Amino acid sequence: MPPVTLAEVSRAAERIEGSVVRTPTTRSQALSNITGADIVVKFENLQFTGSYKERGALTKLLSLTEDEKRRGVVAMSAGNHAQAVAHHATILGIPAVIVVPTRSPFVKVARARHLGADVVETGRSLEEAASAARTIARERNLTMVHPFDDPVVIAGQGTVALELLHDEPGLDVLVVPVGGGGLIAGTAVVAKSRDRPVEVIGVQSDLFPSFFSRAGHPSPSEDLSLPTIADGIAVRMPGAVTKPIVDELVDGLVTVSDAAVERAVALYLEHEKVVAEGAGAAGLAAVLGYPDRFVGRRVGLI
Repeated sequence: MPPVTLAEVSRAAERIEGSVVRTPTTRSQALSNITGADIVVKFENLQFTGSYKERGALTKLLSLTEDEKRRGVVAMSAGNHAQAVAHHATILGIPAVIVVPTRSPFVKVARARHLGADVVETGRSLEEAASAARTIARERNLTMVHPFDDPVVIAGQGTVALELLHDEPGLDVLVVPVGGGGLIAGTAVVAKSRDRPVEVIGVQSDLFPSFFSRAGHPSPSEDLSLPTIADGIAVRMPGAVTKPIVDELVDGLVTVSDAAVERAVALYLEHEKVVAEGAGAAGLAAVLGYPDRFVGRRVGLI
């Protein structure tokens, strides 16, 4: 049985209600025409910090004891989780240290500082930043708020799917960007708990396919500074908590190229009039790149 349950996702939804945006779920006629699928989009880019990461971060912060809140937290992130922890920790009066890789997007790092966190830039990758964060946690007696490898965080991320499937109960498949696996793990817990289970397909960057371990698939890039438009899912190693959930509940995984993601970003801008970051457009890139899986089906994109 997965370490995260539907009941825990539901409790997370109750705890964060009113503190994160209940983002709109909208059918896209234009994207449906282009892909041949019936496309429904959950616009998590409309969260205050621009991504779903607020859900898991806030759920974790609210779970802390008063002593843990007083001592503070540390997190590592390439950008979105950093902003989410900084924003909600500041609101809750919790001191926060954020460790980010040196290659992180400047605008995300600057915003994390603006939102009130003490930002430390170190390491070439998320893994190296995570090692530094663990050291800081030990030395300063801080609580780690992991971006994906924590059942409490996963439950928070699962609230995206809870809302999406409430608004659009007839979906056939959810297509979910995958970095470390927090979002897809929470999504799969919700999708597979329904009376009519919904298929879940994960999408990784072909430069960082961390969940692919079968022979014949590429290994995650050894070049830790390799640039990619989908920096939000550029994670080399799957989580110890997330991988078993993905292995058990996710129906399939595909990879997409940077060129495919760039096209998807352009389509969101042209037809939906929204700017999606690369990681957020990976799901649409997959629907375009693997039409045999999706044509004629009702597809939910996060």
